[in-house]
Amino acid sequence: MFETLFSPIHINKTQIKNRIVYPSMGVLYSQDGKLNDRYLNYYVEKARGGAGIVTVGPVGIDESAIGHFTPQLDNDDAIESFSLLARAIQAAGAKAWVQLMHAGAYARPEYMGGTQPVAPSPVYSQYSKAEAREMTLDEIKAVQEDFVKSAARAKMAGFDGVEIIGSAGYLICQFLSPLRNRRQDEYGGSFENRTRFAREIIEEMRQILGPDYPITVRMAGNDFVAGSNTDLETPEIARVYEKAGVDAISVTGGWHEAHVPQLTMSVPRGAYIYLAQTIKEAVSIPVIASNRVPEPKLAEKLLRDGQADLVNLGRVLMADPFWPQKAGSGHPERIMPCVACLQGCMDELVVGRPVKCMVNPRQGYEGERNIIQADKPKRVLVIGAGPGGLEAAVRAAEVGHKVELYEKTDRIGGQLWIAGTPPHKQELWRIIEYYSEMIKVLNIKVHMNTMVDLDLIRQLRPDYIIAAEGARPVQPAIEGIGGPGVFNAWDVLANDPPLGRKIAVLGGGAVGLETAHFLALKGTISDSVLRFLFSNNAESPERLKQLIFQGSKQITVFEKMPRVGNGVGRSSIWGLMNELRKHGVRIVNRASVHSFHDRMLSYEKDGKLNSEEFDNLIVAVGSRPVRELAEALPETGIPFTVIGDSLEPGQITDAIHQAFLAVMNDLC
Repeated sequence: MFETLFSPIHINKTQIKNRIVYPSMGVLYSQDGKLNDRYLNYYVEKARGGAGIVTVGPVGIDESAIGHFTPQLDNDDAIESFSLLARAIQAAGAKAWVQLMHAGAYARPEYMGGTQPVAPSPVYSQYSKAEAREMTLDEIKAVQEDFVKSAARAKMAGFDGVEIIGSAGYLICQFLSPLRNRRQDEYGGSFENRTRFAREIIEEMRQILGPDYPITVRMAGNDFVAGSNTDLETPEIARVYEKAGVDAISVTGGWHEAHVPQLTMSVPRGAYIYLAQTIKEAVSIPVIASNRVPEPKLAEKLLRDGQADLVNLGRVLMADPFWPQKAGSGHPERIMPCVACLQGCMDELVVGRPVKCMVNPRQGYEGERNIIQADKPKRVLVIGAGPGGLEAAVRAAEVGHKVELYEKTDRIGGQLWIAGTPPHKQELWRIIEYYSEMIKVLNIKVHMNTMVDLDLIRQLRPDYIIAAEGARPVQPAIEGIGGPGVFNAWDVLANDPPLGRKIAVLGGGAVGLETAHFLALKGTISDSVLRFLFSNNAESPERLKQLIFQGSKQITVFEKMPRVGNGVGRSSIWGLMNELRKHGVRIVNRASVHSFHDRMLSYEKDGKLNSEEFDNLIVAVGSRPVRELAEALPETGIPFTVIGDSLEPGQITDAIHQAFLAVMNDLC
């Protein structure tokens, strides 16, 4: 089915069994600069799942590289633990790679005991919120030597290859960039000088490692930062890498501080494949494509079309490490999808917490959250087919229980249908598709349009109950809230009722902002219409931009707190706020809405009472648990667990993880 994806390929003289690469991903599973069992279990799971290459990293090359929040390969004492990891990855069927990094100006002082970061030039970094100290020539040579020595240790540890990170805005990017490199010596100024730092590392590394040992580099296809390198310059950088001795190039998007989304749902699938294709056209060595390639069909297509030779599956293999096995065996529909939510990965990483995954409760817990077959099968009743209930039903059936799932509406998915309605959020519906498939595979009996009560429970007499009744919207005590023209955000997203031109949204949390975005797109042109008009020169670029962002609705969001965005992930909030600004959505902070009568909204801001006319008021002020049945369950005498929003309104992550743990802790 996916012949190219699962065909072998050579990097230098090393054969890779397929074209699937698990790239280096920061996960923060230790804070002492050392590998541990959590790392080992994490990487081995990726290898067991069928990836051709598993890349360990990022790995620091010295104390100034990034601090001790990543493993370090900066001394010979580290070789033993890295050797153990390399052997474990190889025994599980993959080639083991190490990615070596130095963050330069991106190194955060708080991760390095307050030490000032070093960089080509003393430029302030928006990412690290610090100004770096300019490296001396001796320091440059020392860092280059550290790269080479760390690579030699990786080879001694038995790794099959080594990768140098020259992407995302880290140290090598900083030397390459005319924006960040303001040196006046041989490492700054001209293109030749700016590429010298990386070129010398590769040349020295090749000398030490020998001609047959694979060296790869990860590079930005376009920095996406004004004044820095674009995809017009990066092909020439790739040629420098190839000439210096690199055997393959992994191409990704821009820097961390770029104002162009790289990973979120708003990034179309395969959006950055063109960057890999641009580099592939410039070099003769294998090229690896990256970013938002969630499906085997897309991976196969980009390889067949000659846009790249291999594909990086980072967060994709976090969501389902067995993606390669499922695709290779002809069952891609059984892959738990990465929906680019960033809830458990990037949102955790940016606040310094260990990475997890919204849809994969075992991610980062591979050594402890094991799936164990039940000693004695039980009859399990699951109430509610939202994300928590679906996970509970599938996991319970997977370990051998007889499961019946009851849902009061006519379809499974619960709030996933609402959550997936705003712009760019449709990826969430893929979770429903996955659970639908697994319900069929596991032969789970599902009862739709059925309310569960105590009489039904007494009739069914299950051995165990998992209650996932969900939540309902909060109705605030505001005068006129139940009158004409007032809707709840859930109703708007679920039913898309006809609304007037001027719309007020009460509540600036995640639901309120995403509802505002949903409404702001009404009356704007679609992607296909934009392509048609642009390709036929029907309108000027300025007019097309206007048609993209100016729709038929005028939206104002009222929020009582000083800032909007509560509940929106830190990795996504800036992109969402940019979209709202582009669409002209007005935000009124520190505003208390008092009433809505006869299209007149009354609100208080800064001690002053204001009135403004709106056609509609959309309420988005939170939700509260539904526990009617859960509170009555003790009467049955049947063991039970309450999960998800029934317990406390939270994120999809909470519901899925609670469901998994309920099954594994109480039913195995």
